[in-house]
Amino acid sequence: MGQKTNPINNRLLIVNEWQSKWFGGRNIAKLLVEDLKIRDFLKSELKNAGVEKVELIRSRDRLDIKIHTSKPGMVIGRGGQGINRLRDLVTSKFYPGGTPGIRVDIIENRLPELSAVLVAQSIGNQIERRIPYRRAAKQAVERTMAAKGLGIKVIVSGRLNGAEIARTEKFGQGSIPLSRFASRIDYAVYHAQTTYGVVGVKVWINLGDKVETEEE
Repeated sequence: MGQKTNPINNRLLIVNEWQSKWFGGRNIAKLLVEDLKIRDFLKSELKNAGVEKVELIRSRDRLDIKIHTSKPGMVIGRGGQGINRLRDLVTSKFYPGGTPGIRVDIIENRLPELSAVLVAQSIGNQIERRIPYRRAAKQAVERTMAAKGLGIKVIVSGRLNGAEIARTEKFGQGSIPLSRFASRIDYAVYHAQTTYGVVGVKVWINLGDKVETEEE
């Protein structure tokens, strides 16, 4: 089961929450497409800012955008100019009429080693810079375990080191209980663009049992 489904989607409303929070009624398809386009646009604008996720909360006349990032200084900019720039860009591109009003909040992720998205991005970026994939993956595993992660699994697949035949290699440490719904499993995929083609990086991180973390 765990091999065939996304661990995050599989645990929605059990240990994970939706990244879009609104009621669309008959406009649900339109708003869903808008959310996807806004997320892709912001991630392309903040490609090097360590963006983990973008939450979108809609009300009748306002759109709240919460950007989770490990480098808040790069997003905020000097005197908050970065936030104003992002708000103006989203408004001009998606809502030229000025409705809804847009508010941008920046939330810092102080433990990027425990975020599957940021770990996958880090490994993928190193592969794109021609750093050996084994070193990148093993260093990521060590950093995650040093940050008190309970387990991590990394799968790198493609034409590794420029080989003519694509292959898959796995790296991991600790436990990844994919069939336990109470376990908080973070998951992400990153596609590294190399001169030999696309190299896929998948990362699973075990953040512990939800019940245990609440009791602590």
